[in-house]
Amino acid sequence: MQLILGKPAIGYLIDRLKRAKTIDRIIVAVTDLRDDDPLCDYISSLGLPTFRGSESDVLGRVYQAAQREGATTVVRITGDCILLEPKYCDALIKRYQNENVDYASLSPNFAEGLDCEVMRFSVLEKMHKLANRPSEREHVTLYLHNHKSDFTTFVLDQEADYSKYRISLDEPEDFRVITLIIEQLWPEFGASFDFMQIKDYLDNNTSVIQINSHILRNEGLQISLRKEQLLG
Repeated sequence: MQLILGKPAIGYLIDRLKRAKTIDRIIVAVTDLRDDDPLCDYISSLGLPTFRGSESDVLGRVYQAAQREGATTVVRITGDCILLEPKYCDALIKRYQNENVDYASLSPNFAEGLDCEVMRFSVLEKMHKLANRPSEREHVTLYLHNHKSDFTTFVLDQEADYSKYRISLDEPEDFRVITLIIEQLWPEFGASFDFMQIKDYLDNNTSVIQINSHILRNEGLQISLRKEQLLG
């Protein structure tokens, strides 16, 4: 809900996600904590539905949201991907359909902050029923990655490795980077600017890249796994 050019950060994610041609419905799965009431009010003001559930059991929250909507295919986008790329979502969904797999995702060669996952609802349901570890409840598709032989999967790759670019919103430094990108590109291009324009801006402003370059990729997952290990 932090403001960038007068608009909550998540509003930019919604604007960009609406440009994806293969997604027909957007549901925002929010925690049931009172602190998230303003977020729900804002999402409702955009005319989108919300689903409220457990803060820690994110898998359960996403499953219940999809179940309520009667979804057969679920595209999972995380709220930290403020500058998500709609055309990558469309490309992934089309390949998921063509490959006829249980689950599809983008490769680590894509920049961090462009994450998109596609799965059958039946896969989400299976994970919900079988995932027992706290880390598998917090990180929605971790059970699948821990039991890959039980599922058919596809990873959409790209020739170039852009993994050094971090445009995910997790830390204050990330917010500064995303703010600078939006201030540079949004006034001229609105929601239509793409990742290559972001990359060009960062390449021409290397001091911006340095702001959050020290943050590890998927740091939240690593923290969850370490906690789990300490607890035995």
